[in-house]
Formats: sequence, structure tokens, C-alpha cells
Amino acid sequence: MTVTREAPLDRPVEAAPSSAPSSAASLVLTPAVVAHRGASGHRPEHTLEAYRTAIRMGVDDIELDLVATRDGVLVARHDLELSATTDVADRPELAHLRRTLTVDGEVQHGWFVQDLTLAQLKTLAARERMPLTRPGNTAYDGAEGVPTLNEVLAMVGAESARRGRTVGVLLELKHATHHDLAGLPLDTPLLRDLARHGLDHPWARVGIMSFETTVLRRLAGRTRLPIIQLVEPSSCRPADLLAAGDPRTYGDLLTPEGLAWIDDYADGIGPHKSMVLPCDAGGAIGAPSSLVRDAHRHGLTVHVWTVRAENRFLPSNLRRGAAPDAPGDMGAEVRALLAAGVDGVITDHPEAALAALRESVAPRSHGRTLGA
Repeated sequence: MTVTREAPLDRPVEAAPSSAPSSAASLVLTPAVVAHRGASGHRPEHTLEAYRTAIRMGVDDIELDLVATRDGVLVARHDLELSATTDVADRPELAHLRRTLTVDGEVQHGWFVQDLTLAQLKTLAARERMPLTRPGNTAYDGAEGVPTLNEVLAMVGAESARRGRTVGVLLELKHATHHDLAGLPLDTPLLRDLARHGLDHPWARVGIMSFETTVLRRLAGRTRLPIIQLVEPSSCRPADLLAAGDPRTYGDLLTPEGLAWIDDYADGIGPHKSMVLPCDAGGAIGAPSSLVRDAHRHGLTVHVWTVRAENRFLPSNLRRGAAPDAPGDMGAEVRALLAAGVDGVITDHPEAALAALRESVAPRSHGRTLGA
């Protein structure tokens, strides 16, 4: 999730607090708790066990990022580059595929999903992205490989049937323009895989997200599934608009005119949490910005990312102790986001978010429509 996908809260935040009241209503009956890359605070991200763990915890939806292999198969990875989350660097038979690649303007070195066939990718083992921050997760290194979208959808269907409730899925298309230029468009295999699982209708618990506008506008004409426009802090520019020479920033997309433009093709927005709860110079949160209210005026839902339990990812006034990787008061951050009226919280630690939600709202009812 281009500035910094891990998005620590000590980076500068441009949104200003609003003078509006600190409590607002969500557009949905009960805000959703969404497991970010699965329960990635407890298992290596984007593994089937990370998703299953989140479902066992009771999440409404799981979130997964999608990229394409050389043979056009969608797989669950946040990054195209594989060395941070797999053992690809330990595979001598793949050493020849290491190269330098520019992805959305960033020069990267390593092994890239788009250069491997699915068969080659399936030889890799997944591992924890942040081993120093989450050493407990490293106990599961090597236990699983990289799942395909088809495998994740099959697992979610089986878990939904087993538990008697429908688990939703939020699908983020990563680096869509980059994939287009590589001859690997993401939207065609996405719709094919969803149709294969009977999830290509408005009542399916599926939402489609991207930081890029072009692929979402393209999909709006091809599907009736809810679409969520992800947004970064104001000065950043969507990769597709940058490639097209369009000068607009994410800040421009969040003006009244920009939100009206988004409303033409999308059902919601997905901002970084600091855009809803801005931090002061000391890194502390206070009153919310007007973003949720502004989006709701256009009928756009708001799913915020990414809420994490460790101190390093929390506002300064919600940290506990000085250890950066110790757990802080994540529940207070979730409650503040809910009070600001958000419609969904995307989190690495769904159990803590669910507990905070139970404290904040009436009893939960599963099975609601995404982006309602």
C-alpha cells in the first residue's frame, strides 16, 4: 500500500484536523474488519494460513494484493520483487532471473513475479517480511508457498461453508499500468477467476481496489462488483496518471470535484489512516479530518489502511513504553477511526480490531454487502 507501503506514522502528514464534531456515522450498519494480507501480525503475509487465521478470528473480509506471473496467472503478493517474502535468493536455479527493474518509477533489484512462470513460482517458500518486528512469525517460514487467486478463493469458499457465514474478499490490483505495459493486464484474468468461482455478480462479497484510476475505470464498465479507489497522502500522484502526463495528485482527487469524479466509477475510497486521523508535530492524533464526511456526502464508503499493533506503527500518544516493536494501544486507534465514521478498518491484527469494534457498536451481523 508508492510513498511507503508499510506507512509508519512518523512520516509527515498533510491533512489538517477539521473543526467538525469528533463523532460521525458510518454508511454501513456495522463497519467491517478486514484482515490486511491475512492476519499478517500472526503469520507470514499472503499465505493461506494467514487468511485462515484471520477467518478463525472472525473477520468480515480478507484483503489480498494481486500481481501476475510471466504466464498471466494472478498470485497473492504485495510486491513484484520476491526476495523480501520468499526464499528465491536461496534458489540457484533461478539466479539467472535476478535483474534490475523500474516499477512505478522506483528502481528495484531482485527477482520479479512477472519474470517467473507459475511453475517456477510454486517452487518458492514464503517467509516473514518483517522478521525483527515479528519474530514469532518466522516460526512459519517455509511452511507454505505463494498462493494463486484461485487457491485463495477456493479456500475462502470452503471456510465460509464450514463456518456458516460468508467471508468477503477485497482484491487489490498492484502496479496495474506496469502490468499493462508488460503485456500482462490484471483485469482480464481477475474477471475470469471470479467467474470461475461464481463471484462475478453484485451480491458476491468481493470488492476490487487499486491505487491507480485507469484500471478501476476500465473495470467499472465490465463488472458490477464494488470498486474502491485507494488513495495516498495528498502530494503523491497515481502511477497511471503520472505515466499519462496527468498532473493530478491524490489531493486533487479528494477535492469536491475529485470525489465527484471518483464517484463516477467507484463505490468507495481507501485512504491511509493518517488522512482520517492526522498527526500533530509530535506524532499524536487528535480530531479527525473532514475526509470521511466529504466522501460520505458523495455516497462513497471509506476503508482505512493499515492499522497495526506495534508501537512503531501507532501515533505517539497511543504507544506503550519505548520498545518500537512492543504492542501499543491499537484498540484506541480503531475506536477513534470508528468515531470518525469509517466504514471499514484494514488491519494486520484483526483480533484487536474486532475487540475494539465490539466495544464501539451494537452486535455484529455477518454477510453484508461490501461497499454497501
